[in-house]
Amino acid sequence: MKKSRGRTGRKRRRKHFQSLVDGVNCSHKLEYIKLKKWLKDRGFEDSNLRPAEFWDTGRGLMTTKALQAGDLIISLPEKCLLTTGTVLSSCLGEYILKWKPPVSPLIALCTFLIAEKHAGEKSLWKSYFDVLPKTYTCPVCLEHDVVSLLPEPLRKKAQEQRTTVHELYMSSKAFFSSLQPLFAENTGTIFNYSALKWAWCTINTRTIYMKHSQRECFSLEPDVYALAPYLDLLNHSPNVQVKAAFNEQTRSYEIWTNSRCKKHEEVFICYGPHDNQRLLLEYGFVAMDNPHSSVYVSSDTLIKYFPPLDKQRNAKLSILKDHDFLENLTFGWDGPSWRLLTALKLLSLEADEFTCWRRALLGDVISARNEQQTLNITTKICHFLIEETQHVLLQISQLKRNKGNLKTHLALVEALRLEDLKILQKSAEILCNLNMTT
Repeated sequence: MKKSRGRTGRKRRRKHFQSLVDGVNCSHKLEYIKLKKWLKDRGFEDSNLRPAEFWDTGRGLMTTKALQAGDLIISLPEKCLLTTGTVLSSCLGEYILKWKPPVSPLIALCTFLIAEKHAGEKSLWKSYFDVLPKTYTCPVCLEHDVVSLLPEPLRKKAQEQRTTVHELYMSSKAFFSSLQPLFAENTGTIFNYSALKWAWCTINTRTIYMKHSQRECFSLEPDVYALAPYLDLLNHSPNVQVKAAFNEQTRSYEIWTNSRCKKHEEVFICYGPHDNQRLLLEYGFVAMDNPHSSVYVSSDTLIKYFPPLDKQRNAKLSILKDHDFLENLTFGWDGPSWRLLTALKLLSLEADEFTCWRRALLGDVISARNEQQTLNITTKICHFLIEETQHVLLQISQLKRNKGNLKTHLALVEALRLEDLKILQKSAEILCNLNMTT
């Protein structure tokens, strides 16, 4: 007969299960011990937050005590923040001051990150660099095969992001070369495209907004970046509310929570009411069951469902373009958006109704036939997007089997597409009910 484990065994099992739910405390790891010491030397008081690994969000911060709305989550002294001021007071400062035309605050920070990463053990920021991600999952870092699986509007933005970063690199090469006296190796090998991508992603995904006064040594782009060691381990949740700002009195960057959090739970902050496409584009992740998520309908998809022989078709498209009704047309958790229905309502106007286009743009009912036609086309578009999404999900599962090296990136696009599918299926249900009532 099996011996009962008794109370101790039950306690151990419960504790193990709880750690899976809560996350595994990582504050004993050497890189976090060194980071905490480095921060303490710069005036950071140890808070109630501990680095931990969570099964759903990965690395984050857990609280050692229950938090109430109105509690201060973290207060990071100015000395711990990495800003353009930090860059100017480093050995790069004199080169930035001399360079014409002036570099942007963004390039100054990218240059500093690349230089300090290259310095390795000699860097004063080594303790922070040791906990920064080695790789990122923003579209600029994704393989071409993976980018092609993104929804069309996001794919376009991903291409724009890649172009922006590449142009930034090409336009900064001469400035990077001017730094040669600071390095034993060739600056071309240190400041390569891969290094710039890493630095750009570090800034794009991790900086907090902090306005700095305009300096003549920088171009006119706004100087609003600050990297915040330790604080940047806080993950995003669309379901929490926080207040974050630099406190001029305490000279610290502070985050206050407006939500409650139980002891040993992960502490979240909110990066803003972003949908999953924006989160993937800017931060390289998606949030499941994101209330702000939408599926975008491209203007190409829109036009596909209208008779090519409609004589007013071009005039209708021109009106929609002039009134900004060809962008941000979406399906959400509550069905097709008002903007999408309005655009389709205008495109569905008969020749004898065309003079009513202004009323259509205001959302007025033009005729029963127009209402029904709008509903029918919205339903067709919804079903088309469902089929397209299912087809892409099938492609992803095949690629995951054949291309093991892309597994992480493919899982990300899969999560986005699965969320899209849920939204579209919910919208199809709503449209079916609307059709039944009309």
